[in-house]
Amino acid sequence: MVNRLYTLILSILLSISAIASTQPRLTIVVIVDGMTQDNLTAMRPYWSAGGLRLMSEEAFQTTATFPHQVYGGQETTATLMTGTIPAHHGIMADHYFSRSERKPIPILHDKQASGIGTHIQLSPRDILSTTVTDEWRMLRGTQAQIYAIGLQPEATILMAGHAANACCWLDAETHKWVTTSFYPEGLPAAADEMNMSGRIDLLTEREWTPRMDISMYNHPTDKERKRGFTYFNKEHLLHTPVANTLVIEMALALQQSKQLGIDMQPDLLLLQLTTLSPQSASDAIESAEQEDMYMGLNQDLGFLIEQLNRRIGKEQYQIMVIGRPVKGYSTATLEMANLPVQRFNADRAAALTGTYLMAIYGHERWVDGGHGPFIYLNRMLIEKKRMSLETIQRQVANFLMDFEGVQVAYPIHEAITSDDKNSIYRKQAGDVYFRLQDNWLLDCKEGQPFDVVIQSQPTIPVLYWSERMTTFPEGTLQATDIKRIILN
Repeated sequence: MVNRLYTLILSILLSISAIASTQPRLTIVVIVDGMTQDNLTAMRPYWSAGGLRLMSEEAFQTTATFPHQVYGGQETTATLMTGTIPAHHGIMADHYFSRSERKPIPILHDKQASGIGTHIQLSPRDILSTTVTDEWRMLRGTQAQIYAIGLQPEATILMAGHAANACCWLDAETHKWVTTSFYPEGLPAAADEMNMSGRIDLLTEREWTPRMDISMYNHPTDKERKRGFTYFNKEHLLHTPVANTLVIEMALALQQSKQLGIDMQPDLLLLQLTTLSPQSASDAIESAEQEDMYMGLNQDLGFLIEQLNRRIGKEQYQIMVIGRPVKGYSTATLEMANLPVQRFNADRAAALTGTYLMAIYGHERWVDGGHGPFIYLNRMLIEKKRMSLETIQRQVANFLMDFEGVQVAYPIHEAITSDDKNSIYRKQAGDVYFRLQDNWLLDCKEGQPFDVVIQSQPTIPVLYWSERMTTFPEGTLQATDIKRIILN
């Protein structure tokens, strides 16, 4: 009996060991703002070597689409990281409208959280769905190490989820790595060391100029043909190649200090990089500086791969690189096709709606505001006067339908059952939802754009490399599939 039990236990341990040995010890997920498949194809001849060159030759490659409206904000990052839609994960755009304060509030704002090295108060508490990191923690246990490094606070926290050991992002004002008090480790020691080392200052003090003669670029603007381009990294830090270089250096510093990918417990490292240059008006390459961003990105990813091969071995890690739509087509591109872009101001629409309701019901503040594709009614006033909210919602929807540029408008209870239902998180939505016609841009406060992606259904490139992987899903993916692929 004892021998049988011993044999059974040994068999189980060997099975667990065999399963563990087939899993890479480190998974790296890289989300690249503005990266498109067309740009990767166009830039490939420039890369004799480098990370993107390697992945274009050896990685599984496909594209993915989003099953909801894409506004160019962090709703896309949230979908990639949660594997679900805004109606479920609760992130509709970069800001939501606060009825109590009557103004837009940054997503993930959390008064309970303190910034470390920053005044920004953010946390992942408002992410309603489990993220990649949360499920990684549940599957791999407390010994797994999980870190996220990025360029924008919201994107970094969305990547870190609820369960990361820590995260850090590069602050555009202080040029330091900063974080939120939400995570147990606070600011990683490696980030603090880089802050103190002077390395960031050294890179930001340099100028960014073309790495090739300007005539060798395919897309120099008229101005670039005459003068090239020159930027002070310090002034445009998050939109220069230096930003990507610092993220990669921080990733390698964390890998070394935390020994990521060394033991048998699989670790997870998530990175945000960018292809957006200071003047880019489109995700498509339209300038030499955008081409230069891709060349720098290729070099930085190549350095990451080279160092990981040397430190832990190519069989011990896997890497997924994912594009993220931010700007879509430029207005100039559409105008070349005689498709002029027009603008719709949500604040002005809200003000006109308020005037319309005053004419019907009297001089009161019937509208709290407009933000994104929503009009927010003054529900407290409507309730106080014992009026029918649904009747007023229907009147406002009909009124908006007469606005130039509005394709359709719904009372919110109809919108959440319409074709746009995936895009709407009910608790942050307004009372009336509207969708604009093609080639109309949505403006909000002080003319700041809300809907900056001028592309109805943008696709993103997905590249997945692993020495151990032999198959990959065929055909175009849904963005909600990415989480499952990472976890498997």
